[in-house]
Amino acid sequence: MTAPQAQPAVTVRMFFQQLSATRRGARLARHLATHQLDVWGVPFGSDLSDTVALVVAELAANAVLHARVPGRDFALRLEHRMDALRIEVADARGDRPVAGQVPATGATDTTADHGRGLVIVGALASRWGVTDRPGPGKVVWAEIDLS
Repeated sequence: MTAPQAQPAVTVRMFFQQLSATRRGARLARHLATHQLDVWGVPFGSDLSDTVALVVAELAANAVLHARVPGRDFALRLEHRMDALRIEVADARGDRPVAGQVPATGATDTTADHGRGLVIVGALASRWGVTDRPGPGKVVWAEIDLS
């Protein structure tokens, strides 16, 4: 009889913060994300840190500008796994962008200063999507592969 094989340890680091659904809250989400990455050993200014900062900024801005419900906060969750970094932004509105389908840029005004957030997320993330959350609202998530 052979002895059972030891399985390799799996390290998953998580961060969660609820923030006010304001522009200030969105800006704080970006700062908290890059700070937490630095604590986890991903230095400020690295490619991964800058990519996460952009993705968090876009998802948090969408939560604040398009999915805001008066009196309700939004939440930022980071999950650092061995293979990927997952970013989740939860808001209180149930309307959803179509997951994995980036809005067509040709249909938008190219001189507008908004309307391309999910295009940026789709370009930077390995994958992204939308899931239900307990209670009202949704979670928009993005994953960045680490390999």
